[in-house]
Amino acid sequence: MSERNHTVEKIGGTSMSRVNELRDTLLIRDGDPYNRVFVVSAFGGITNLLLEHKKTGEQGVYAAFADSESDDHAWMSALKKTGAAMEEAHRAVLEHPADISDANDFVAERMAGARSFLIDLGRLCSYGHFRLSEHMEMVRELLSGLGEAHSAYVTTLMLKRAGVSARFVDLSGWRDEGDCNLFERIEQGLADIDLATEMPIVTGYAQCKEGLMKEYDRGYSEVTFARIAAQTHAKEAIIHKEFHLSSADPNLVGEDAVRKLGHTNYDVADQLSNLGMEAIHPSAAKMLRQADVPLRVTNAFEPDDPGTLIDDSRGDTPGVEIVTGLDVVSIEVFEQDMVGVKGYDTAILDALKRHKVWIVSKTSNANTITHYVKGSLKAVKRVEADVLERFPQAEIEVRSQCIVSAIGRDLRKQSVLGRGLTALDEAGLDVIAAHATPRNVDVQFLMPRDEANEAIKALHRALVEQEKKAPLREAA
Repeated sequence: MSERNHTVEKIGGTSMSRVNELRDTLLIRDGDPYNRVFVVSAFGGITNLLLEHKKTGEQGVYAAFADSESDDHAWMSALKKTGAAMEEAHRAVLEHPADISDANDFVAERMAGARSFLIDLGRLCSYGHFRLSEHMEMVRELLSGLGEAHSAYVTTLMLKRAGVSARFVDLSGWRDEGDCNLFERIEQGLADIDLATEMPIVTGYAQCKEGLMKEYDRGYSEVTFARIAAQTHAKEAIIHKEFHLSSADPNLVGEDAVRKLGHTNYDVADQLSNLGMEAIHPSAAKMLRQADVPLRVTNAFEPDDPGTLIDDSRGDTPGVEIVTGLDVVSIEVFEQDMVGVKGYDTAILDALKRHKVWIVSKTSNANTITHYVKGSLKAVKRVEADVLERFPQAEIEVRSQCIVSAIGRDLRKQSVLGRGLTALDEAGLDVIAAHATPRNVDVQFLMPRDEANEAIKALHRALVEQEKKAPLREAA
């Protein structure tokens, strides 16, 4: 697809569950729906049912199939439950009986195909020459695409009923015998579309050689979105969420206290991603940044608000833009003989990587290395066991804590560390540790987990609410 005067826009899962409310305000804006590419996530909760619950870990189809034995059909029940949830989701947004019937048929066909595939794979792996574990990545990829294909198909039906020339673009590779990379998959999917007269509704999952789930896990839809924007040289990439990108969680500090960012940069977006508050997946941000495509984050239900523009700007006014926190587990490795000896850091990092534990932050001194990580307790215990096997004389302390971070494009000469410590002390909160870097984009405060919310409120009051400066400049 050649360079065009178009935008590439993504709607998240929570917003997709109310996509009917967005039809006339967001999708068919001002009566002109064209020169826009929409990438959609699955309806809210569907990917959890297909894989596993992102927060609780409750089994979905994938997890049930991975644990299945020859006489265990739990995954079949999970698949049936998912199909019913899909039908419930599209009945909530479609009005015309013919569209609902069409969507029901679509779900039935995809569910039947997935069921046949899993049965055949299970039968194949009953032979000694085949191991189910060797095929689970492929299973996860296939299941991932079902949710986005469903939501994209349903959205296309809804728009066509409203008179829009919408095109369902299925990048999920369903029954596709070809083998291509992500670039080729997108190129083929959008090849014959005239953006001036058609609106592509594209699946957030794209089947490709790289394996999006293997590479990016649940962040795959944002990677697909960013790759399309970069590849088609979009004038802007837009993510529509159900909230504004604000200076803190309004449910925590109060609606009247928060400030919409309005304008920030990719450096801040990276810090937010590191703390689990994703404006965008870091790999997706990298694609957009390298392609010189600005990103805008909007509230889908306030279509007249320009939202927050994210680009490479340094910022006009230094200061804290956002305060947020993340529950972490600290893994402190102490070894008296560590000083001057190489190998400790590498061994710990290898164990963290092996057990897929996400590193949020790290500190060290002469004989102690501490990693602050995000991961399951089971994975952390495995890391601990691996490190002790390598260094049996080491003492390891594992603690549940929280990192609260004050973030901004430019924190130079803002005394954020000192002012933050004062604010937390005045609030009667116990600061375990604090950390700032010469990069001057974030200051981290390590807190007891049960004091995290109070710490965010105290820091937001001191570093954002009490700042006597003009409102942040709106991004036009």
